[in-house]
This record gives sequence, structure tokens and C-alpha cells, in this order.
Amino acid sequence: MRYALELAYKGTNYRGWQSQLNGKTLQEVIEAELGRLYQTKIAIMGCGRTDAEVHASYFVAHFEAFQELPHRFLFRLNQMLPEDIAIYRVLEVTDKFHARFSATYRKYIYKTTFVKNPFDVDGMLFLYQTPDIELMNQACAILLQHTDFGAFCKSTADNKTTICNLMEAEWKTEDGSLVFHVTANRFLRNMVRALVGTLLDIGNGNTRIEDLEGIIKSGERSRSGKSVAAKGLYLADIGYNWDEYRK
Repeated sequence: MRYALELAYKGTNYRGWQSQLNGKTLQEVIEAELGRLYQTKIAIMGCGRTDAEVHASYFVAHFEAFQELPHRFLFRLNQMLPEDIAIYRVLEVTDKFHARFSATYRKYIYKTTFVKNPFDVDGMLFLYQTPDIELMNQACAILLQHTDFGAFCKSTADNKTTICNLMEAEWKTEDGSLVFHVTANRFLRNMVRALVGTLLDIGNGNTRIEDLEGIIKSGERSRSGKSVAAKGLYLADIGYNWDEYRK
């Protein structure tokens, strides 16, 4: 039987989602507790690979088990997991469902603030000056006209293609904070943080908006802005045709 998990996590204390040799990851922590519940090894597949210290307000993973869900599955699993990981729902799905490959789109948000707040220190980037939001949204309109985002991809990333279908890119003021919303069918490694860094450079007058076309068309990571800190980045939504996969 295959099950999908809907969850959220604060990524501050983790080296990202995917298991690795160096440092604690979300995948290995959840797998360990699922294994305790089932009394056997359980492998889970996530909808993507969030980097170290990146958060997810909505994340989907799937796993397979040869037994029915244990009694009071959600309650027990949440009690076993650390406080910075929450499992919201479990769904039985068909074997065709794949947390990563069945996704039709992904949405990220990047949170920034102008007010120093000790309670937001792990979840927002503090801005020392107010950027020109209108100018940054003009730059977003330019981004939406393109599909090749190689200039915003980590240079060491192993990508078969740098083509992405960008569906949304916009800065919004929300509760006194400035938040970047971006949706696409796929994202390249480090892409959102590089986009935010480049847009902030434009908003702060460090890069001319007239130069953005050339940066995009160059495909060179060295020409775009520096990647902003991971702590302001959240995976916020993933699209699935649940009617096709739910049992």
C-alpha cells in the first residue's frame, strides 16, 4: 500500500530534506520514526529537496508499507517527531502517485522584514533599507517572459535542463513584511534565493533593471545577484491532481 503524507517543518536545525552523510536531515528523522511505528525499515520519497535551513509550510512525501496504518497513526507519529516537524494528513494513494514526479507545480515564498524581531530571526531576512517594490515587480514581469533560468542556478548543480515554466513572480506587502511569491512547474537548485538576491539588487539600485534581460540571456550565474539567506525561504504549495491518485 502506498501512502502520501502532508506535512510542514521548520528547517533551521536540519541540513535539508534529503538524507546525507553530514548532518541531520528531515528525511532521516521521519524515516526513523516511521520505522519505529511499523517495526521495520520504511523509506520515504519527498516532493523535492529543500536545502539546509529552508522551511516548508506545505510538503508532501510518500511511502510504501505492507501493513495497514498503525492505530492512531497521525497522533502517535506526531508525538514521536520533534516539535519542528508536523504531519497534517495521511492519504492512501494509488501506486501511480509519486510525491516528486506527480507534482504539476510548486510554489515558494521568501519572507523579508524591515523590523527587527527576535521571534522572526530564523524565519525572515532582515532588510536594512526599503527597496523599490514597484521596480522589483517590473523586473518580475520580465522574468515571466522567459523560460531559461540558468543564470539563477547553482553553478555546480547537475541539471539536465535549465528550462522552467514560471507561472507567478510577485512581491507583496503582507502584515508589514515584504514577501516574494514564485510558482513554477519546477525549480533549479538555489534558483529562488538567486532570484530574490537579484531582484533586491534591482530594488536597491545596485543593478539596473535594463540589465536584467542580458543577465537572463547570458545563462551565467556570475552575472546575477548573490543568493540570499536560506532562513527566509519556504516551500508553500505543491499541486497534484488528487482525484487521479486518491484511493
